Amino acid sequence: MLNYIIRRLLLIIPTLFGIMVINFFIVQAAPGGPVEQLIAEITGTAVSATVRITGDDTAEVGGGSPQDRSGATSTGTTSKYRGAQGLDPDFIKELEILYGFDKPAHERFILMVGNYLRLDFGNSYFRDTSVIDLVIDKMPVSISLGLWTTLLVYLISIPLGIKKAVRDGSRMDVWSSGVIIVGNAIPSFLFAVLLIVLFAGGSYFDWFPLRGLISENFSELSIGGKILDYFWHIFLPVLAMVIGGFAGLTMLTKNSFIDEINKQYVMTARAKGLTERRVLYGHVFRNAMLIVIAGFPSAFIGILFTGSLLIEIIFSLDGLGLLGFEAVINRDYPVMFGTLFVFTLLGLILNLIGDLAYVVIDPRIDFEARGV
Repeated sequence: MLNYIIRRLLLIIPTLFGIMVINFFIVQAAPGGPVEQLIAEITGTAVSATVRITGDDTAEVGGGSPQDRSGATSTGTTSKYRGAQGLDPDFIKELEILYGFDKPAHERFILMVGNYLRLDFGNSYFRDTSVIDLVIDKMPVSISLGLWTTLLVYLISIPLGIKKAVRDGSRMDVWSSGVIIVGNAIPSFLFAVLLIVLFAGGSYFDWFPLRGLISENFSELSIGGKILDYFWHIFLPVLAMVIGGFAGLTMLTKNSFIDEINKQYVMTARAKGLTERRVLYGHVFRNAMLIVIAGFPSAFIGILFTGSLLIEIIFSLDGLGLLGFEAVINRDYPVMFGTLFVFTLLGLILNLIGDLAYVVIDPRIDFEARGV
């Protein structure tokens, strides 16, 4: 098993490298890079009105005309950047140097990889902070949402799926299937809006807050008060994600258990006089749970990033999902690739953990013997 773990850890390196290569060159081919974004800010054609970049070179967008801010002249000079006509070519060149676009794409990629090997993810183009500081600052929000949602989804879905499999066709199975269909059909963000309307001051009750994970006076609270305040803030976001996320896993668990219950070894175990509980949890459980465990890494990553994106926006939770989304919209390349690197690495490690969990549940699985 140790050799298998070492091989999988070594395999993470080329996998991660390949993902970064593909995404890097796809992003380079996409229109509207950071230089175009800042030009749009300067010429007043962007959605956002203010951008400040600090460093050796400073570009500040505020009041006044584009010529007042950049020293550009209306020369009509053509440029490869859309909307750059009338701006001083020297100013455009300074922007390229500022963002590193004076170098070809392959050199920028090699430089980025070299920095990543030193765990240097650079600084955000449009925020006065480093990428790693941004990720660390936003991570508690996303980790809280992801862990609590995944934990509750599994704690609800697995027992419910087992009970539905054992009582297949019963009244309980029918009405719970109706609930599951509704949960699967309605996106989690719509449940979030409904919860706000009902319980967060929308139209009925004002029981829960709408912003952040903690209150402004959090530091003044006792330990018990801090715990209650934390769960008070996170209750509605997690509830919205659980309602929208437990349906698929419940049906997967049910179908997996039904498939195992109908196999010959279960009939043999029953014929030997084993109790139904012993048959179900001593034999069926570890076989049926393999497929459920296989989906854990992707489920957690999905909940952590894509699943929580709209929830973070609706409940004003400043997490990694919102950070990555804003980075894509603003073409903030260091943040884009930094978050991509973190999520990809986390996903690959969780996949390895999922494989090791196979062995814990069913010791008969031996990856070494299969030469995996």
